[in-house]
Amino acid sequence: MVPDQKGLEAQSAEEQENLAGEAWPDGNVCSCEEHGDEKGSCHDDGGREDSCPCRDHDDSEKDHCHCHDEADDDEDHCHYHSEGHAGHFHGHHHLHGASCGCHDEELSEEEEKRARWEIVIGAVLFLGAVAVKLIRGDSYTWPYIVVLALAYLILGWRVLKEAFENLMHGEWMDENFLMSLATLAAFAIQEFPEAVGVMLFFRIGEAFEDLASERSRRRIMEAVDLRPETVTVEKSGGSETVPAGSVRPGTVFLVRPGDRVPLDGTVLEGESYLDTSAVTGEPVPVRVEPGTAVLSGGVNTSGLLRVRADKPLSESMVSRILRSVENAQESKPQIDRFITRFARIYTPCVVGLALLTAFVMPLLRGEAFLPWIYTAISFLVMSCPCALVLSVPLAFFCGIGAASSRGILFKGGASMEQLAGVTAAVMDKTGTITRGTFEVRKVLPAPGIGEEELLRLAAACEEASTHPIAQSIRRAAQEAALDVPAPEAAQEIPGKGIRARVDGREIACGNRALLALGGAGEVPEDTEPGAEVFLAEGRRYLGRLVISDEVKEGAGEAIRRLHDLGIKTVMLTGDGASGAQSVAEEVGIEDWRAHLLPDQKVDELQKIRSAGEKVLFVGDGINDAPVLAGADVGAAMGSGADAAIEAADLVCMNSDPASVPEAVVLSRRVRRTAWQNVIFALAFKAVVMILGVTGIYSNMWLAVFADTGVAVLCILNSVRLLLGTKKNA
Repeated sequence: MVPDQKGLEAQSAEEQENLAGEAWPDGNVCSCEEHGDEKGSCHDDGGREDSCPCRDHDDSEKDHCHCHDEADDDEDHCHYHSEGHAGHFHGHHHLHGASCGCHDEELSEEEEKRARWEIVIGAVLFLGAVAVKLIRGDSYTWPYIVVLALAYLILGWRVLKEAFENLMHGEWMDENFLMSLATLAAFAIQEFPEAVGVMLFFRIGEAFEDLASERSRRRIMEAVDLRPETVTVEKSGGSETVPAGSVRPGTVFLVRPGDRVPLDGTVLEGESYLDTSAVTGEPVPVRVEPGTAVLSGGVNTSGLLRVRADKPLSESMVSRILRSVENAQESKPQIDRFITRFARIYTPCVVGLALLTAFVMPLLRGEAFLPWIYTAISFLVMSCPCALVLSVPLAFFCGIGAASSRGILFKGGASMEQLAGVTAAVMDKTGTITRGTFEVRKVLPAPGIGEEELLRLAAACEEASTHPIAQSIRRAAQEAALDVPAPEAAQEIPGKGIRARVDGREIACGNRALLALGGAGEVPEDTEPGAEVFLAEGRRYLGRLVISDEVKEGAGEAIRRLHDLGIKTVMLTGDGASGAQSVAEEVGIEDWRAHLLPDQKVDELQKIRSAGEKVLFVGDGINDAPVLAGADVGAAMGSGADAAIEAADLVCMNSDPASVPEAVVLSRRVRRTAWQNVIFALAFKAVVMILGVTGIYSNMWLAVFADTGVAVLCILNSVRLLLGTKKNA
């Protein structure tokens, strides 16, 4: 049957899938020299390409994984000159799995313990030598120098080794080289305590940064890694526990009370409530029964369930969530790229300033070289842009983790940064603002026929139809406990509706055009919002049913919050004008366009963009995939079609419209945090450098804080994003 509204001529599923596939390319190209002809083959477990994490190199190869620094600054590479890592010189493990370029070898647990003991032993020797010297009042004699030199070697051998190895690869402008040069120069001018102290606090700060970064990363990954290790599957005569990755679609598995659903599937037997808060962020348990589709990651709270696996582990929701977070840094935000380029200029400039300070300033002012060399050494220490290049990506990573815990999955930092700047939110209607489930709202019979009789005849005509509107009519008749007869004959009229013989009566059930074919008169004009199904017997008009979708709870509040954030709202729909207007007025949407085919939605979106708006599109259907791909930012509802989810930049797992303004608020908070880090780090370094170059105050301990201390503060500022989401931007 066909409701009385202009139909949607959707593009074919194959065309939509192709468009969706083009919209979301799989990752970046690995340009490692070590891969030879296999460039581009660095895949994670999910099949996506990383920006060369070099996970597959053995230990001997890791030190030599240095990729070409191409002219294209947007291309991802491995070493610190690459996009997103420039200037990141500490031994931190990258948030997305790669190492940073200075400490390329991942430290084992035993090596980490050894590194901690090095710091402890070096600190004891350093503090002991300084304390004895202060107590005895001696000058720095050879015994003191030997002890301090030993402490320096224990603390700094890793830094010196990395500096030498990087120098051999032409990477001299890294923190290891700068720190080595500064401390060795301090030894040369007999500033022994400063040399050892700088190396000590550098190692302490580095260890603290690693700890803060790794703990924040571990917290995020533990929160989203819901993948099971094993699954209990049915076998003849009982059950068997098997690895989760070995289960194929169609396999029946058991989910006992308290167990987490391991794979996406469909309930075959049993009833229960699932706690899906870890997946969708929805705190209310969801009832499931035979025929209910379930997502992996939810916890079974009561009865035993028999579930048929619909997807393998690699395609189930728990794996998709984990991949989304793991790959979050593949798409780098513009601020990260800006800091990368800035770091390439900043560090050499500060090194040049240090040389001028050491050799030109004393000549210009006619002063001794030694104090100015000391100031230059301080410049070398503070020239490392660690706080910038570490805290900015960490801010976005923490933001993505915070969003994941609320059922909002971002596909990268760039998506989050783009969302923070949107000025218009364009939304689909069905499945996004409304539930996508039709209900009979009104039964309007003509004079001489009752409501129940009209509904009974309509349900009989729609007996064999699978259309959602036909299902809603049959459901309404069932709820009214009507005795619906089977039609004696039925004929579908394409694009118009159904003609059927019911109780010997020739009934037409469909749109206005169908009734016009039969010559039915006195058909009223459209006055009700929603789809209208008309009925006639021969030339006699019998009445109509008004069927409409239900607006999602909280949709109006979500639209109001978007307006409060300064974002204008537009609704694009293929439904009729009356239904579109009714929904728009109910939820408070400012502008709406109806009767749109998928390609017309794209055209309307481009018109909005050409007016200077930065557009977020929110949709859920396969016909929304082209629009999602064409928007500045695309958001898909988690209950939507796979093509829409693949084409989107972020996914609202709970399909709640309230997730949209929440994602905007969080994105703006992340962007603000990143800029706070940048401004604070640059301002502090600038003040310390001005104090030093003007001769007002030059102190190497202050320089250490300007480097390591500021980096730690910026990291802690970024980690705050994990503590909660503010309600306003």
